[in-house]
Amino acid sequence: LRRGGSCHALLSRRALALGLPPPPRPPAQLQGITEPGAASHLGAAFLARALSSGLPAARRPCALQIQQRITEPGAASSRIGAAFLARAGFSSEASAAAQDSAKPAERTGGEGSDGKSGKSEQGDAGKSVRGGPVSWLSFLLLLVTGGGIIVYYDKEKKRHIEELKNRTSAVKQEPSVGTAAIGGPFKLLNHDGKPVTEKDFLGKWTLLYFGFTHCPDICPDELQKMALAIDKIKEKTKMEIVPVFITVDPDRDTVEQVRDYVNEFHPDLIGLTGTADEIKKVARAYRVYYMKTEEEGSDYLVDHSIVMYLMNPKMEFVKFYGKNYDADSLADGIIKEIKGRQ
Repeated sequence: LRRGGSCHALLSRRALALGLPPPPRPPAQLQGITEPGAASHLGAAFLARALSSGLPAARRPCALQIQQRITEPGAASSRIGAAFLARAGFSSEASAAAQDSAKPAERTGGEGSDGKSGKSEQGDAGKSVRGGPVSWLSFLLLLVTGGGIIVYYDKEKKRHIEELKNRTSAVKQEPSVGTAAIGGPFKLLNHDGKPVTEKDFLGKWTLLYFGFTHCPDICPDELQKMALAIDKIKEKTKMEIVPVFITVDPDRDTVEQVRDYVNEFHPDLIGLTGTADEIKKVARAYRVYYMKTEEEGSDYLVDHSIVMYLMNPKMEFVKFYGKNYDADSLADGIIKEIKGRQ
């Protein structure tokens, strides 16, 4: 009531200064001036009185526009009335008195919207957390996507390899045209000093290897592999393969030297030697290369082909096996060749 009275006194002095009659002051208006919307009614009444009493022409358009909006209910109209009072030239105390009446309405509206505003603030806070550079959800999605790509790539790779295998196995094996010109007649001495020819091996599957007894590493490895392979073949199929060692160093590999050498690898291994011309003839028949290297007196090495030859019971060439075969693959390869010709 004190604020309303002060506002009325200010309005009265301003009206007198402008030559207007003072606004009415009924007790009912003073009692309800602090109620929500009271400032709107007070401002509307004052504008109506000011317009009817002859407001200056420069202020009339603005007053008419505000009069159309000031009657709207709520705190917004109270603020419009306060703005008009300030534009009309009233003191800040008068406009503050009009704005005070809108505060209950603002509080009421604020209380009604506290839930929404609180939710929006919480939502904004949540968004700020979730909207960071990396969240747990995005990290999880990244892991799942990466894992899926890896699984898919691995599956496609295996499928492609399987297709290549199927295409390879689907190729029909054409019958070979003729046989390689490997093998032929020979006449040598075995490790017991007895003459031996190719005819002594007819009726048996034979595995031949060319080397020399002074070989530091390759020949021992190959002969050991040969011995293991023929034992595996006998264990798996009960077939007996005759292992044969032919020297390419006739100058040093005598009958006694060859006998002591072959006995170190397998009891069934047969060692053959001969003269330089005889060794040259048999090596040429089996397409074997050999040559002395690093000769220093009687100590030298022999460079030679590292190949094993599988011969059928007719002493005809079937297949050769290089250094890349181990004992298992050599045994399996020989078994496959023998079964394929039975």
